[in-house]
Amino acid sequence: MIPRLALSFQPVRNSCALSAAGKQLWRPWTRHQGLPAARLTISYAHATSTMPLLQATVAETLQRSVERHPDKEALVFVEGGVRKTFAQFQQAVDQAAAGLLALGLKKGDRLGMWGPNTFEWVLFQFATAKAGIILVSQLNPLLVFVQVGVKAVVCPTQFKTQQYCDMLRKICPEIEKSSPGDIKSARLPDLRSVIVLDSRQPGMFHLDDVMQAGSSQYVQQLQDLQKTLQFDDPINIQFTSGTTGAPKGATLTHHNIVNNAYFVGKRVGYTWKPDARLCVPVPLYHCFGSVGAGMCMAVHGITLIFPSTGYDGRANLAAVESERCTNLYGTPTMFVDMLSQPDFKKFDLSSLLSGFMAGSPCPQELVRKVITEMGVKGITVGYGTTENSPVTLCGSPMDNLERKCETVGYVMDHLEAKIVDPTTGEIVPLGMTGEIMIRGYCVMLEYWDDEAKTRECITKNGWYKTGCCILCLCDKINKN
Repeated sequence: MIPRLALSFQPVRNSCALSAAGKQLWRPWTRHQGLPAARLTISYAHATSTMPLLQATVAETLQRSVERHPDKEALVFVEGGVRKTFAQFQQAVDQAAAGLLALGLKKGDRLGMWGPNTFEWVLFQFATAKAGIILVSQLNPLLVFVQVGVKAVVCPTQFKTQQYCDMLRKICPEIEKSSPGDIKSARLPDLRSVIVLDSRQPGMFHLDDVMQAGSSQYVQQLQDLQKTLQFDDPINIQFTSGTTGAPKGATLTHHNIVNNAYFVGKRVGYTWKPDARLCVPVPLYHCFGSVGAGMCMAVHGITLIFPSTGYDGRANLAAVESERCTNLYGTPTMFVDMLSQPDFKKFDLSSLLSGFMAGSPCPQELVRKVITEMGVKGITVGYGTTENSPVTLCGSPMDNLERKCETVGYVMDHLEAKIVDPTTGEIVPLGMTGEIMIRGYCVMLEYWDDEAKTRECITKNGWYKTGCCILCLCDKINKN
């Protein structure tokens, strides 16, 4: 089965999409501003927009939401019993950011975040951004520490079978005899600090140490630093294998993730429903969670509900009921699991209006079940890659059942998509299979410190090669 995706030139009225189904549902033409209607004959789409790209850093977007509704809930962690308003969250972010500066971290340094979905994960996501520090997620410790030059690591003592502190000691035995903040390791020459969230460990800082270290001197330093931050600065390294090969550090900027969150939120309805309460079972170490949820909270002022630290299908349903969630995220596997819970029918899911399914191919029958059995009539399906910040194709909650079940949406605002012959690189005619390529603000800065791999996947004209095979027809895209 091949999931499909629709690409929009002009929202609503004139659209084009790529498909493998061979079935045309809408007219195969688009209108370019100032030009007469042009019949579309090649597999290319450019999504225009009435809204300009945002010129803002992560910290600036959060500040705007704080100013709009300081007392509104920003984050709810059901399992941990944590609730933070936007004002409370920003206060904690400023405190943590100043603390990181006090520990000796500076703009451009890399900090590795390791662990499950907790308040502290989101806290350090925004604290590092405000301090100009680059957050590194999806840690494979030895590989990442060496490749990226991580200067600090934040982690819990353990989670389930993952013994984080023990693993760090095996990689870097010098920690045991080091003073906190003064780790010296021949194997990991850049590592200086480990920050443990929930226990005191030899040679490591406790979270409280960081939160208390930000004296007025460092608060002022943090404020002064804001004047130097640029929206094109790198802010996040997400490790991914891409289409093939060993993990590579996709380096994303403020501009990448702020705008992707803005236009994803605009597409799924957060701009016209700012009181949305989003249930987030997807992991924060992936772009789906950190950008699709975390950044949407900051950009659109929505409330995030995290049901549990690790994935728990029943906890998701319980959180939707108890927190009256209006939106629900998940991969296809997660939605299958939630629908398969033995007591699924006992939960009141009537508050759900919309949702977003992505991360892997979305079976048509599953989309139908989410609509009919969960009652999520506004479900949307999307497609993207970590290297593209991540969403490049996404549907609309207002799409009809056929589009929801048979496509994965439209090209996101301000992006271009084309289908090319993998051998020649030429754009293929409608109805022919080829590789989908993306160009626009969403394309990553680089694979960290790997110019050769970067050149392999980003052309000199700025097109990102997804490696995904697509057949293009009018108004639909199918991914092999």
